[in-house]
Amino acid sequence: MSRSRTLRSRVLLPGAAALAVALLATGCSSDSSGKDSASHQADRSPVAAHPAAESSPAAGANDLQTAYQDTVKAVLPSVVQITTDSDLGSGVVYDDKGDIVTNAHVVGDAKSFQVSLATGGRPLDATLVAAYPAGDLAVIKLSSPPNGLRPATFADSAKVAVGQIVLAMGNPLGLSSSVTQGIVSATGRTVSEGATGGGTGATIPDMVQTSAAINPGNSGGALVDLGNEVVGIPTLAATDPQLGSGAAPGIGFAIPASTVKRIADQIIKDGKVTDSGRAALGITVRGVVDNGLQPAGAAIVKVTSGGAADKAGLRAGDVITRLGGTDITTAQSLTEALASYKPGDKVKVAYRRDGDSGSAEVTLGSL
Repeated sequence: MSRSRTLRSRVLLPGAAALAVALLATGCSSDSSGKDSASHQADRSPVAAHPAAESSPAAGANDLQTAYQDTVKAVLPSVVQITTDSDLGSGVVYDDKGDIVTNAHVVGDAKSFQVSLATGGRPLDATLVAAYPAGDLAVIKLSSPPNGLRPATFADSAKVAVGQIVLAMGNPLGLSSSVTQGIVSATGRTVSEGATGGGTGATIPDMVQTSAAINPGNSGGALVDLGNEVVGIPTLAATDPQLGSGAAPGIGFAIPASTVKRIADQIIKDGKVTDSGRAALGITVRGVVDNGLQPAGAAIVKVTSGGAADKAGLRAGDVITRLGGTDITTAQSLTEALASYKPGDKVKVAYRRDGDSGSAEVTLGSL
């Protein structure tokens, strides 16, 4: 590489000398070293002729850096570390009464917690208000909320746009108050969590996909825009089977802010979720396979009395093979298909019963 650079310099020198000669010939001032003076003049000319070309990129970079720093300063004090007897994760201060929202898989089976504020000080005691595993959300409450708690501001999820710059704030791998950056890669994703490795096995609709790094310990923290608003709660990173089920770089998911607010408000007010906004058939199912041992549908194990499926005439032993326009091959695929519907929607369900095919129109209930 050094030889390449030397050759390049040798090519450029004659041109510089020619430029100097041309400037001298047109009346540029000179002293005892007129060539050097002319070269100096040539160096300054492009700057004088195009000041914006050199200043704009630097100014833009400084503006973006300042925006990052302002957002971190404004929001990071609202992000806490949550520690249980067996694990740790992150949470977001929801109000000044000491309510903190996090993931259900962060709290697990624990009922009491230690909470460390980003602003420092001794860990604070907290207890569980309620968890909602189906949506992987939970609320815990500080036993003695300190003065000066900084509740976060949550964004309107409908305004979150692909390409928007976001920062993920949390405690990945136990590194408290860490920040990573990326963009919103997609919205409206339906994602199924694994039931292993601490996950709840939940299927969550309308998730925000981001390129910001999401690592263990980020769960329950904040995905934040440059307007200092929380756009989502980071929950999991995608896994890549080719990497031995390791995290797929640049693919993480966050529960949208509007869902977080709806669920957290109900938990705080009623101690439980009273209206999930999620559709349900009112059944318990398991996967079945055909004679070739291929997935062949979702078999109904139990029907909730008075539920949507019961009212439509479905019964235990039926094998659901299609919901609306989606083929159903497993219990998981049924859950994922239901995630795109709302309570009250009418949907056609195809099924097998005692070797015969049938269908029913079901008015979906609430999860």
